[in-house]
Amino acid sequence: MTIRHLRIFLAVCDTGSMTKAAERMFMSQPSVSQAIREMEEHYGVQLFDRISKKVFLTEQGQRVLQYGRHIVSLMDEMEAAVRDWDGQGTLKVGTSITIGTYLLPRCVSAMGELFPQLQVEALIGNSERIERCVLENEIDFGVIEGAAHSPYIVSESFAGDRLVLICPKGHAFEGREDVEFASLRQENFILREKGSAGREIFDGLAAARELDVKILWQSASNQAIIRAVEAGIGLSVLPWSLVEESIKKGELGTFQVRELSMERKYSVIYHKNKFLSQGAKRMIELFMEA
Repeated sequence: MTIRHLRIFLAVCDTGSMTKAAERMFMSQPSVSQAIREMEEHYGVQLFDRISKKVFLTEQGQRVLQYGRHIVSLMDEMEAAVRDWDGQGTLKVGTSITIGTYLLPRCVSAMGELFPQLQVEALIGNSERIERCVLENEIDFGVIEGAAHSPYIVSESFAGDRLVLICPKGHAFEGREDVEFASLRQENFILREKGSAGREIFDGLAAARELDVKILWQSASNQAIIRAVEAGIGLSVLPWSLVEESIKKGELGTFQVRELSMERKYSVIYHKNKFLSQGAKRMIELFMEA
């Protein structure tokens, strides 16, 4: 059993197909099938159920997947560490959607100038997903709004922004700074999905005031939410950096709730046992300087 076997096994798990795994690994399909058979013979278990030309992980296969990802990631990490002195290798970073929209592009561009031979792979998702990827060692580090929840993750806070309440132009709340939180009970809201940092903050504020907010839509797309509010479908809560331009153009309205602050910090997060390469450390510095 070699690291090659594990890489082939992970490719089958990721694609759900021997044929697609072969394409990803630049191999023939029989060679992929043979590698899986060798693994099954080595462990004396069946890793996949083959049903209707599809493959499904067995319970034993799930166990191998859990350890296999970790082993392959550690191998890649070791190779990156060995090569790091000359700026080669691959750096995997994950960011929340807001940070991925505004900070990530300039940081990736700067890294390209500093380390032309270093490949940066970016994953963008909500904060909950990025934290999970850090815990599972799928990325080298993440950048999210707020702090991580796991005791196994190191969080380093920096900069930040604020969440603002937005409404359609002409709404009764537009421009007001003294709206009562209880007044929101009568409004329809279009919010980010659960797991996003902004949604977590707003849900916490509503729960603390025992307010049941009417959620009409949930979306992982900030732009879809902005367009829905512009169309008069409801209200929302989004980072100022995302809605500033639309507000200044007069496409959106904004308002404030009395004695309510939604300031938040950004955080760089990484596993407490993670080795950070020089490239990772430099990119973290770029995020903190952005």
